[in-house]
Amino acid sequence: MHIKDKCLAALVILCWGLNFVVIKWGLEGIPPLLLGALRFIGVVFPAILLVPRPALPWRWLLAYGSSISLGQFAFLFCAMKFGMPAGMASLVLQSQVLFTLLFAMFWLGERWQPHHWVALPLAGAGLYLIATQGAGNLTLLGFALTLCAAACWGLGNVINRQIGLRYQAALPSLIAWGGLVPIVPFLALSWLFEGPERITSSLHHISWQGVLCVLYLSLIATWLGYGLWGRLLMRYPVAQVAPLSLLVPCVGMVAAALLLDEHPTSLQWLGSALVLLGFVVHLLGGRLRWLRPQPTP
Repeated sequence: MHIKDKCLAALVILCWGLNFVVIKWGLEGIPPLLLGALRFIGVVFPAILLVPRPALPWRWLLAYGSSISLGQFAFLFCAMKFGMPAGMASLVLQSQVLFTLLFAMFWLGERWQPHHWVALPLAGAGLYLIATQGAGNLTLLGFALTLCAAACWGLGNVINRQIGLRYQAALPSLIAWGGLVPIVPFLALSWLFEGPERITSSLHHISWQGVLCVLYLSLIATWLGYGLWGRLLMRYPVAQVAPLSLLVPCVGMVAAALLLDEHPTSLQWLGSALVLLGFVVHLLGGRLRWLRPQPTP
């Protein structure tokens, strides 16, 4: 990988790692479901006026937007509002890898490889430690909602793969038009659960911090992050680019400790290490000789 592309990869990792701290800041003045609506309004407009609709049926676009956009971020923003620390959220959300494997097995009929049976128990044990060994800074509700967000992301990954196999959809078109799907549901859910008075008050008294957080989530975390990531995937093998995403929770946890004064317990740090180790085995295990299926003599 060229030096320039290494710098771009580092920029993406930094943007996505800081994303969780920004969400926490945004939630200080904006309720979570309204924040989701504002994020995707910023993603969609004016981009939707500049890129064509992807060449795929509406049912696939609705499935993609409902899972990876509406489901993932509705659960994630609510999780972080109801007791999920930013640093831990950045790590637990990566359990989308596990859910992607599960959905791919049941939906696509993909068979698990031997290294998956090593990766899943490692990551599962780590998630258990994170959920049960907190010191009051993590709630089980927040943890459960984050797992729901990861499950929606995993489902969206499988839907995205189906779209890729069946249709030719450019990434900018998919981001813009897929982002159109959750706006009305987010606003309806916000009206139902957060109430019109809170919506009106939040928008009327929105601070510069809130505005900057929305701009960061829509422009930096979404358009800049996914745009640069897509460029790297086009120029280099997936096996070379994908493992870099493991650095996102590392940045997220360090940023949360420095900027939000979050301090996980020792056992939660151990759980985090187990989760990351499980992800490393998942990403690289197929290339390790001792985890490959051995030929029959």
